[in-house]
Amino acid sequence: MERRKGRKGLKDKEVGDDDRWLWLVHKGIAASFLCIAVFALLVRVAVSLHPYSGAGNPPKYGDFEAQRHWMEITLNLPVKEWYRNSTSNNISYWGLDYPPLTAYQSYFHGLFLRFFHPESVSLFTSRGHESYLGKLLMRWTVLSSDALVFFPAVFYFVLAYHSGRPSGQKTHIAWHIAMILLNPCLMLIDHGHFQYNCISLGLTVGAVAAVLSNKELVACSLFSLALNHKQMTAYFAPAFFSHLLGKCLRRRNPVLEVSKLGLVVLGTFALVWWPYLHSMEAFSRVLSRLAPFERGIYEDYVANFWCTTSVLVKWKRIFTMQSLKLLSLGLTVSTCLPSMVQQIWAPSSQGFLYGLLNSAFSFYMFSFQVHEKSILLPLLPASLLALEEPVLLKWITLCALFSMFPLLCRDKLILPYIALSALFIFIYHVPSARQDRKETRSFKSFVTTFLVLCSVVLHIVYLTMHPPHRYPFLFEAMIMLLCFSQFMLLAFYTNAKQWMLLKRSVLLDKEKKLH
Repeated sequence: MERRKGRKGLKDKEVGDDDRWLWLVHKGIAASFLCIAVFALLVRVAVSLHPYSGAGNPPKYGDFEAQRHWMEITLNLPVKEWYRNSTSNNISYWGLDYPPLTAYQSYFHGLFLRFFHPESVSLFTSRGHESYLGKLLMRWTVLSSDALVFFPAVFYFVLAYHSGRPSGQKTHIAWHIAMILLNPCLMLIDHGHFQYNCISLGLTVGAVAAVLSNKELVACSLFSLALNHKQMTAYFAPAFFSHLLGKCLRRRNPVLEVSKLGLVVLGTFALVWWPYLHSMEAFSRVLSRLAPFERGIYEDYVANFWCTTSVLVKWKRIFTMQSLKLLSLGLTVSTCLPSMVQQIWAPSSQGFLYGLLNSAFSFYMFSFQVHEKSILLPLLPASLLALEEPVLLKWITLCALFSMFPLLCRDKLILPYIALSALFIFIYHVPSARQDRKETRSFKSFVTTFLVLCSVVLHIVYLTMHPPHRYPFLFEAMIMLLCFSQFMLLAFYTNAKQWMLLKRSVLLDKEKKLH
């Protein structure tokens, strides 16, 4: 009898997968996705024609040089030397500070560069290399990473998310795809500033889609790969952990289910870290590179709790480094807990997406050593929730763009910043594209209008005026304070919204019992 049930369940699952593909073809979603993807790639190409981080700025240049240098190191040195400080690998000059999967990615991209332009990745002599061909090849590595990792992951998410929902209009789904693929912040950082966030975020989107498709083992493997590409992906770890644990606890054999997930995670980590598991010294050396505590609790003017409150409280003077580590850990964990408890108690697909957003907000606000670019992490689940929370998406995207404005100004990316902001606002307001066009009166209230005016004025002031000599970073601090206030409001709202889902699930359970 159990075998019959098992076969029937497997058959239903296969039918469900077939139905999803039929749904894609019938709705014309695949064609829509392809058109939007091609347009999104063209926009990325246009952004990549502009300057990048550290262009023509010796001796260390910027993130572009860091990524190129990692290709140089991984190509020319043995794998066990990639994280070791030596005469061939001076760690103080853009030493590798991401997990091994980033190093492997650098190696494969380095092979591509060496095939077409060996001088761009030769050991020592390629430092600060900025030839036209070298820059073109580097830009193509990011574009190919987007096309091969992020875009397919978004397609998988659309398949998992929309096929399981009540039938929606094709325009709603197309708008949702556009909001994810045409995220201005991700395009400016990866294709302007120059990074490979599309890989770790793409693996994360794939893991989210796998969770929504009830393929938990695949989700664990993909999310483990994301963690092993960029350690900042840990911003999402509490949400994945609590949701999967909540689902396991509702099954016949919870211990077995948790063990299976744990084995997949351990297996994936062991596979990625294999070259560094031969000794504790090698393993510890890589770990120490991933946690640069010596840089302090914050750098630059990032719109999080530590940097914003440092205007009044001089955290670095009052507390020791060890105390700040513990304080940061305590605040991050305690602000994550409500969201985690909700998902362990009543796991749901929608609650999981809110949990990802709330967990990322907690890390962005309170964790140690946060960068302006880290706002990309809360932005990802916000874009996945675009149909449920269109106003939230617009609000967080515009605030995130503004919070990165000083960084993008330094990179001379003002023109693409303005163009992509305008493109985002235009697509957001496409007539009849959004399922929920209810923008409450409070959004159009005096307070919101005041905040918008403040941001416009600060943009103009930052570009046209010089700050007082006594306060050289006054304008950056003002931008930081404005964005921090908005991020805090959004974090309170999304946490409350997630807990409101619990009330809904309790009411549904009561209705089921009555029937």
